[in-house]
Parts: sequence; structure tokens; C-alpha cells
Amino acid sequence: MPIPPVLVAILRAHLDAFGTAKERRVFGSERGGVVGSSTYWRVWEEAREYALPPERVDTPLAGRPYDLRHACITRWLNAGVPIAEVARRVGNSPEVIHRRYHGCIDGHEEVANAQIEKALEEDGDAT
Repeated sequence: MPIPPVLVAILRAHLDAFGTAKERRVFGSERGGVVGSSTYWRVWEEAREYALPPERVDTPLAGRPYDLRHACITRWLNAGVPIAEVARRVGNSPEVIHRRYHGCIDGHEEVANAQIEKALEEDGDAT
């Protein structure tokens, strides 16, 4: 999965500091095996208390680890990453991304129109 260089640096630093578990997993249990789902949930709940402002801890914000995927996709789309590229990176079709995240890409028409107009002007096709 392609990730930005800043995240590659964070991952490499983590691996340098902690190594990998059995079968080269990034995280492992105390004995090096697969981390159990109950452990993930317990750690996730504890981490939310440190990561979120106190007034947001009891809200649904980042209620599940999977919510990070949604936050990531939304951020990329709002940053202007093309739907096809977001879809490729997360392993979905562009249609699924468009259907699921339609609300976060609304309002980008003005930006798109400006980009099209600029391209037309550069090519000498503007009126």
C-alpha cells in the first residue's frame, strides 16, 4: 500500500525501535503471536482517552479502529486527491468511494472549475 514519506519514516522508526513480531508482523502479543481482538479493543479504548479532548471521549468519534480508515479517506478526498487514486490506495473501486464519501466531496465544484479554466487558458482554449 503506498503511503506518504512522512508515514514511512514513522513506521521505520517504530520498526527500528521495536522490531517485528513473529512472521514479521508489526505488532504481536506478549509471546509474539497474533494480538487478540479483545486486546485491540481494550488498547483502543485506553488510547482514545489520551488522544481525544476530554469532552470528546464519550462521543462516537473514533469509536472503532476502523473509523481511522474513514477519517483517512475523507481527509485525502478533502485534500483534493483524485477519487481514482484514493480508491487504488485503499483497495476499493472509484464507484464505492464516490458512493460512500459523496458528502465530503460536495462543494469541490468551484475548485474543479478553476482547475479546468486554468488548463484551458494555458492551452489557449479559453474564450
